[in-house]
Amino acid sequence: MSKTKDSLKINDVSKDTEKLASVDPEDLMPLPGEFEEGPWGEIPAETREKYACILDDTCILPIPLPKTKAEEDDLVRKFLSGMEKLFSKENNWTFEPMLETSMEHCAKCNTCAEACHLYEASGRHDMYRPLYRSEIFRRIYKKYIKKESLSDWRNGPIDLNWRTVARLGELAYRCNICRRCAQTCPIGVDNALIAREIRKIFSQEMGIATPELHDKGSMLQLKVGSSTSMNGLVAKDNVQFIDEEFSEETGYEFSTPWDVEGADILLIHNAGEILAWPENIAAFSIIFQAAGLSYTLSSDLAAYDSINYGVFYDDVQFARTAILQAQAAKKLGVKKIILGECGHAHKALTVIADRVLPPGLQIPRESYLPTLRDIVLKDKIKLDPTRNNFPVTLHDPCNLTRLMGIIKPQRDIIKKICPQFREMHPHGPFNYCCGGGSGYAIMSRNTIPEWRAKISGRKKLEQICNAFSECRGPEEKYVAAPCSNCKGQLRDMFERYGLLEKEGLKYGGLVELVVNAMVDVKPGFISWEEE
Repeated sequence: MSKTKDSLKINDVSKDTEKLASVDPEDLMPLPGEFEEGPWGEIPAETREKYACILDDTCILPIPLPKTKAEEDDLVRKFLSGMEKLFSKENNWTFEPMLETSMEHCAKCNTCAEACHLYEASGRHDMYRPLYRSEIFRRIYKKYIKKESLSDWRNGPIDLNWRTVARLGELAYRCNICRRCAQTCPIGVDNALIAREIRKIFSQEMGIATPELHDKGSMLQLKVGSSTSMNGLVAKDNVQFIDEEFSEETGYEFSTPWDVEGADILLIHNAGEILAWPENIAAFSIIFQAAGLSYTLSSDLAAYDSINYGVFYDDVQFARTAILQAQAAKKLGVKKIILGECGHAHKALTVIADRVLPPGLQIPRESYLPTLRDIVLKDKIKLDPTRNNFPVTLHDPCNLTRLMGIIKPQRDIIKKICPQFREMHPHGPFNYCCGGGSGYAIMSRNTIPEWRAKISGRKKLEQICNAFSECRGPEEKYVAAPCSNCKGQLRDMFERYGLLEKEGLKYGGLVELVVNAMVDVKPGFISWEEE
């Protein structure tokens, strides 16, 4: 029997129940307009027989279901071993100081909950309070790692068994790691970091990670060069095909350079764009060539794919990928790396990579947005804003805005080229996550897509609908989402609710809007027909 949202307590996490809690679809935050939500789908029986699906209505982290008491005890032992390493500077010098601060200074004010899109979207279910997950972890830390005297009395009781561990692992994957809670906390507790560090225990110590992030993600990238399974030669062939196709379509002849030694810029795309949104690759090449930039792409291992899924769950996998990307830049002798439209790649290769790249690989790394702003505002290409005379709103990827503080460049660009631009509210550093952050946008197992639509993406969907409140209906509207992960999440939500047709919604990047306004390109670069 599951707990209701009104009765869930911290120590319920350890109880021998079929699942901890369930969110009633009728309790979900209402959306503006007609959106029907049916009951939750069923997790496949073979999954429930094999894995610990004991948290809620979905299963993200494949934790093997223990069959014996020895296996149960082993799960707890490995978890505590990994947890102990998290609080050792030798083993976790990248994040230990911030983690320890978050363990010691929570005021239990629940300001974080009021900032969390998951908590609000779920109908304010206790399970989705950031503090719920963090407090379980904090009590375990103080009782079993720090070994505080009278810990149950001072900090609250916690019963540590295999169910506690399994549910805590799943709870770490009920967080987009958007860090809106950390931004709001009056004393700087970072609940998103805690979620990420719990994920790290499961991956680095227990060998348990989601297949999309690990096997099909970082491991495939390190082996082949990209999580798309494209090696360098295939990536080059595909981009050459994009060049030819879009040169013909746009009437603007261009060619993407590869492996040019001594170029000023190494541009690294999310390779998923090559397959899913080739117009984004073409748009970058058209703009950079038209502006006369000295740039190149690299066909070296991992250097043509900016993804670094290790940033979501595993420091070792993260470091391996970041080093390969930096080595490729050093090999070509470029002046700097510029990252294309991928939010987590910005976070990975700029902010976090600063902590792992050795001095010889500390090549300047930055977002494409300041360069694009310079091109547009200094009139380095000729633009006709009337070509973008349709309603446009802007989604702020969390890792670009809240983490890195890149707010103004994209707005300077879009205000110059889009006469009908309107903001979502809130926006900038106060934005809401798309709902696909921290790896969810690439997950389609079990009922994960349903969870992404009903809960994690619900607040963003409300924002988009409200941004276009005066032009609801099939009129053409564009959601600029300068992040590959965010576009994947928006695509799935729009398709699920039929919004591509009902609301005339089109999603895409920022560079596509720029090329759509370019005088030297045939009108109609942005296609309103879904392929």
